[in-house]
Amino acid sequence: MSVPAGHPVAPLLRVEDVVVEYPRKGLPPMRALAGVGLEIAPGEVVGIVGESGCGKSTLARAITGLAPVRGGSVTFDGTPVGAMGRRRRDPGLLPLQMVFQDPNASLNPRRTIGAQIQEVVVARERAQGAGRGRRDPETAREAADALRRVGLPEGAADKYPHEFSGGQRQRAAIARALASHPRMIVADEPVSALDASAQAAVANLLRDLSREEGIALAFISHDLAVVGALADRVVVMYLGRIVETATVEEIWNAPRHPYTRALLAAVPVPDGSGSRPEALAGEVPDPGSPPPGCRFHPRCPLAVDRCRTDEPVLLRAPGAASESEVACWVAQAAEPASAGV
Repeated sequence: MSVPAGHPVAPLLRVEDVVVEYPRKGLPPMRALAGVGLEIAPGEVVGIVGESGCGKSTLARAITGLAPVRGGSVTFDGTPVGAMGRRRRDPGLLPLQMVFQDPNASLNPRRTIGAQIQEVVVARERAQGAGRGRRDPETAREAADALRRVGLPEGAADKYPHEFSGGQRQRAAIARALASHPRMIVADEPVSALDASAQAAVANLLRDLSREEGIALAFISHDLAVVGALADRVVVMYLGRIVETATVEEIWNAPRHPYTRALLAAVPVPDGSGSRPEALAGEVPDPGSPPPGCRFHPRCPLAVDRCRTDEPVLLRAPGAASESEVACWVAQAAEPASAGV
């Protein structure tokens, strides 16, 4: 994180008690987010982790205005983020950009990469009151510079998305986001569809851009190993709620929530011991009908009677750092345990 230690700053992103629901015919609505609160500071890298179906991608879409928020609020640098629908996006939200898991979801296959990046440059200039056109030489230069910053070769601006590899397409999507001069990027599983070498390259690129240019980054992933190498802070989600948040060091060395410990136990450890990662038992319940009490209690080996009736809230656990919180009755009453990984 680029914010100097000991110098508190106002959050760049503030998510307050956000609820997102999707209707289902003949069934209760699926509550994808059930009261999520989160703050991200300028220049901070936050990893958001959990199994498929835990609400990570919905949170990303709510942050960027791509999912309708039924309750609570999202603000970016003081500007409210609302569902985009068909209306024009607030110019104040242009510095808030999203990188999708599949770059084909955001790149137009019928236009060159350079032309698509130039559109973003023009939109940024108009938001700032300038009238630069897409054919302006300076606009083309900015597009080429954005591609250079993400490591794509000269001439990439004249190519179409299908002419690139998967990793190169993701770099092009990042370049398009950079053309807006972003203050924050929300990256939703940006490396999960890539091969191992491309995963490392794209993750390192996002980390370096954040550190060098002070861009806040919300990096969403199911892979704790990737997040551990990238983030300053980790947010663990389960069934539409945040169950633990702490620094990478605390999550990795002293996780408090049983779900976090289970996720860590499932991470392969290349120590030559031949030990196998432990698969997390059970399945994620239906978000439309979550269990009573703690949502994790049907899969939790430490559950007590209170866990089955009372839903815990995020609180600072005994011995935790000030920014570390956990939603677990057992953890809130006990000292942290070693991760054992």
